[in-house]
Amino acid sequence: MDAGLTPVRLEKAQFERISQLVHRLTGINLHPGKQELVNARLTKRLRALGLKSLDAYMEYLKRDDPEGELVAMIEAMTTNKTSFFREPQHFDYMGRQIVPGLRNRKIRIWSAGCSSGEEPYSIAILLDETIQDFALWDISLLATDLSSRMIAYARKGIYDKNCLRDVPPLLISKYFTCIERSPVCRYQVIEPLRRHVHFARLNLMEEWPMGGSFDVIFCRNVMIYFDKPTQEQLVNRFWKLLKPGGHLFVGHSESLAGSQHKLRYVQPAIYMKPGIK
Repeated sequence: MDAGLTPVRLEKAQFERISQLVHRLTGINLHPGKQELVNARLTKRLRALGLKSLDAYMEYLKRDDPEGELVAMIEAMTTNKTSFFREPQHFDYMGRQIVPGLRNRKIRIWSAGCSSGEEPYSIAILLDETIQDFALWDISLLATDLSSRMIAYARKGIYDKNCLRDVPPLLISKYFTCIERSPVCRYQVIEPLRRHVHFARLNLMEEWPMGGSFDVIFCRNVMIYFDKPTQEQLVNRFWKLLKPGGHLFVGHSESLAGSQHKLRYVQPAIYMKPGIK
C-alpha cells in the first residue's frame, strides 16, 4: 500500500457487487479470500479518479465506456506474472513431440493470456531453434491478453536483464539486442522474431474474432481465476479451435479433472484433441 493511502472500507455487499461485475465481464472468480486484495487495489483506483467512496465508484463505472475505467478496474484485479520458458517441461515436449510431426511448413499457435509477452516469444525461439528452415515456414503466433497495458508492453519486446535470467546466454546473444546499458541493461527481441508474433487485446469471455484453427493453444495460469463452469466452457471453446491432433497446454497448478471435455490427457498440464492432422 502506498504511504498515506487510506484503504477503501469494503463492506460484504459491496465486495459481492464488485465480484459479480468482474465475473460477468471476465469470468474471473473473486472469492471472499480476495476481499483485502480488492480493498487495496480499488483504493488506488478511487484515489486516481478523485472519488471518495465505493458507491461513487460504482456509479462512475456505470457511465464508463468499455475501453476506459472498466478495463482499468479489471486490470487492477488481475496479476501479470510470467517469465521466459516458464514450466520448461512444456517447451521440451513441444520441441520433441509436436514440432517433428508438423506438416506443410505451416503452424498456428495461440498464447491466450500472454501477459507481458515472455510466453509467445519463448515459443517463437523454440520454433526457430527446432525447425531447420524456419524462415521458409508459414509461422504465426497469436498472443492475446485482457490487459491493454500488457499488450502494449509485450508488443515492444523490451525486457530488463533480470527478466532474461532463465534464458541461456547463447539464446540471448542470438535473439535479443542490447538497446540500453545504463542505468538498467535492457534487451529487445530481434525484429525477425517479433514479426511472427501478433498481439491483440482479447477478453476470453467475449466473442473470438479469429477464424481458422490452431495446432497449439497455450492457456497457462489463466483458468486459476475461473470457477469450474467457466473453465469447462472455455476448454470446450478451445477444443473447437484446435486442429485434430492439436494440443492444449494449461498451467501445472491447473487441472481439467472433473470437467466435461473431449480432450485426451497426455501428461501433466498437456491435453490433445484426438484425430489425425
